[in-house]
Amino acid sequence: MKFSVDKNLTFDQAVEIMFEKLGDWKIMALASSVNDYVMVRNVSCLFYDQKVYFKTDKEFRKTKQLFENPQVALCWSGVQIEGIAENKGLVVDEPDRRFEKLYKKFLWGSYNKYSHEDTEIIIEVTPKFVEIWDTSEDNYAYQIFIDFTKKEVTVKQYDN
Repeated sequence: MKFSVDKNLTFDQAVEIMFEKLGDWKIMALASSVNDYVMVRNVSCLFYDQKVYFKTDKEFRKTKQLFENPQVALCWSGVQIEGIAENKGLVVDEPDRRFEKLYKKFLWGSYNKYSHEDTEIIIEVTPKFVEIWDTSEDNYAYQIFIDFTKKEVTVKQYDN
């Protein structure tokens, strides 16, 4: 979605732009840190209910790191999400199995290769702050900053 500098975005419009850019799923870079030791790796993400979801093995290093420090950042093509990660339990134990159904639909290859029913958990990331790089219709760069805690949006022109 393109916008021009004179358009004021509401919080809801900015969030809509964010999720429109992300679509139903993306492979995103996930950054996490414990005791100043930073790690980044790709995770297969789904987006619904204004949150980010991915699955991981509960024994992986990244998962143990998330348990110690749930503050994470995710990035894909100009969309950076800073948020809080929460373990939602085993994929197979989710009451409506919504995540599993969507994962099968959009990420079948990964689902088929990496589905271990006794160790795969769902991680839910609640966005706290988002930065989006966007370009106006006349090809000028802008940043959209979304503060989910304050429900505020700032649009900053990058160049003239």
